[in-house]
This record gives sequence, C-alpha cells and structure tokens, in this order.
Amino acid sequence: MPRSIVATLRIKDGMAEQFEEIAGRLVQAVRANEPGCLLYTLSRGDDPLTYVFMERYADDEALAAHRATDHFKTIGREMGACLDGAPAILRMHEIV
Repeated sequence: MPRSIVATLRIKDGMAEQFEEIAGRLVQAVRANEPGCLLYTLSRGDDPLTYVFMERYADDEALAAHRATDHFKTIGREMGACLDGAPAILRMHEIV
C-alpha cells in the first residue's frame, strides 16, 4: 500500500537561495535513484520562508530505502543548516 509524507520546513531568513540549491540536489537524486519513490516535489508556500516536500512511495520498503540512501543522509544533513527549527512531518497511509 502506498505511503505518503508531507514535510513542512521553515528556513532561516536569508537562506532561501542556498536552501533551494541544496534541496534541488536532493530532489534530483531521489528522482534519479529511487524507483519506489512515485512523487518527490518541493514547493514554496505563500510565506517565502516555508517549504513543503510532498513524497509518495510505492510501499513501506520504498520509504525505508529512501531513508537509508546516502543522498538522503548527506544532503539532508546539509539542508539542516538552513532550517529554522525541526520540520513538521505528516506520515500518511493511503486508503484510496
């Protein structure tokens, strides 16, 4: 059964350009290397300091594989320097 994640991130003022460059590399790596990831997008909210990753995985195994990748671990850590607090993570089980 597909799994979805919505991760809302608030970034530090003045870090938008740097964050978008780093996050863009993560999006590219996920799309190129994770066949079990069905959707991986980054959007900016109406508030220019708020970003949202929308993710959809084929199943729990694909989600676990994503979390285990080197690109998730290294680029994710690099993104952390831009964040203003912990991300808000919504984990969902698709029903229809």
